[in-house]
Parts: sequence; structure tokens; C-alpha cells
Amino acid sequence: MVPTKDRNHTSILLKFKEENILVDCGEGTQRQLRIANEKPTRITKILITHWHGDHVLGIPGLLQTLAASNYQKNLLIFGPEGTKRFFDNLIKTFIFNNNLNYEIREIINDGVFYENDDFGIEAYKLEHKIPCLGYRFVEKDKRKINVASIKKYRIPEGPLIGKLQRGESIVYNGKKISSDDVSYIQKGKTVGFITDTNVCENCLNVANSADILISEATFKEDLKEKALEYSHLTVKDAAYIATRANVKKLVLTHFSQRYKGIGELEEEAKKYFKNSVCAYDFMKLTL
Repeated sequence: MVPTKDRNHTSILLKFKEENILVDCGEGTQRQLRIANEKPTRITKILITHWHGDHVLGIPGLLQTLAASNYQKNLLIFGPEGTKRFFDNLIKTFIFNNNLNYEIREIINDGVFYENDDFGIEAYKLEHKIPCLGYRFVEKDKRKINVASIKKYRIPEGPLIGKLQRGESIVYNGKKISSDDVSYIQKGKTVGFITDTNVCENCLNVANSADILISEATFKEDLKEKALEYSHLTVKDAAYIATRANVKKLVLTHFSQRYKGIGELEEEAKKYFKNSVCAYDFMKLTL
């Protein structure tokens, strides 16, 4: 919420194949990327949750760096209603060599707003002081070949295996072999991102059966009234969402500066949701 000696403003990098998706870009993000040995020029998309300063003040600097680095990709920037206007104001305020290829897309409706062959990204409106979105990254299920079964049927490498992997049946050595005989479905992974909000139904839509839910938890439960006043979650709120949504792992972040360490927050979280951890700068999680 406010940077401290040990905690920077919020920004989360999700890496998937060739995709590097930045969720929010708080002040100092590009320096943090350097420390983490992550090249800014690899970023493919920016997902803005809302336009409060602690979530977006790193954008001008990041754009200047990309412009100076001969960035060749088409940068997709998504955000809530009003994002185009706010982004235009940034460009007018911070003068730089604007040779970037970028596209701004405002998200108006809940649900899937981006999809390709490998994954989809969903957005859901949350309840904050200004328009705010929670995001949900959903990897698509993949059919995987069972190598032992292929050997059993002695199917050679080539187009026959390709058909089976696409879910089709084949005939080999006079025998019909269905895709289900030699393959299985590997369920895709899901990551949810909940930032500044009150508890609401869409929190559950973001979190639903997520492998990892990354959620704000600005206050401990003893400051519940303050959380409600500022439209933020407590640690207990985040744990409640994770429990109701059948989340596998809860990662808490966005802590008030009043908490000098994260030990007391993590201890409280585990009382309500056992598989909880508190995020720290440069934390890496692999799915």
C-alpha cells in the first residue's frame, strides 16, 4: 500500500511460455525487475486492476525504458473503464520517444476478455472506491500422450500420434484405437489475483478452485472497521474467500505499512486457512 524499507509497491509478474504478464505496475517496478533478472522488454501484457497511484505509478518509467530499448512487441494493456483516458494523460505528462506499439483495451463486462490456444484471462469487477478489477488466468486443459500405451500398441512417431493427441481415433494394424486408449487430459492451472476490494461475490468468481490465489490483505482482523472504511480486505476476509472458493494455496500481499514484519499476518492467516503464506519482494512460485 505504502512502500517500506523492505516492501516495494505492488506488481506481480506471471510467466507462461513466451508470455510475461505484469499485473499492476507500482512505483519502482522496473528496478525490482532488474534485481529479479527479469528483462522489461519481455513483458507482453499489462493488466491494470485500478488507477490508484500505488498500483500504476511505475508505468511511465517502464514505458520510457521500453521505448529506449527498441521494444518490438505489440504491448497489450488492459484495465477497467477509464483506462484509455488515464493512459492518455500519462503519455501527455511524461514526454518520451513514443515509438512503442501498444494497444489499450478497457474491460467493460465480467468474464473472458482475452483468449488464445493455450490460456484465457478473465476479469471481474470488484468493490472499491473506484472501478477495480480482479483477474483470473486459466490455462487450458491439454491432452497428453501416455508413452507406455503408445509402446504397447507399437504406434510409430508421426501423424497418427498427432491425431490421437487431437482427440481423434485411428485405425492401426487393423485395430481401432481411440484417443482415450493412449492419452489423458492434463487439467490446466489457474491463478487468481484479487486487489483492493470489499468482500463480494466476484471475489469468489476470481478465486474459484484456483491453484494459487494472490490476494490483498491490508489489515489484520482487529482493524476490520478500517478495512471496511477504505474498501480493503483483512487477512481473515482473504482466508474466507479462499475457503469458500476451494483454493489450493493462498498468497497474501498489499500489507499496511503499520506491519513491520509479515510473521503476525501469516500466523493469523493460517488460523483461518492452513495453506496460506505472506508474499515478500522477489518471491517466486512455480506451478
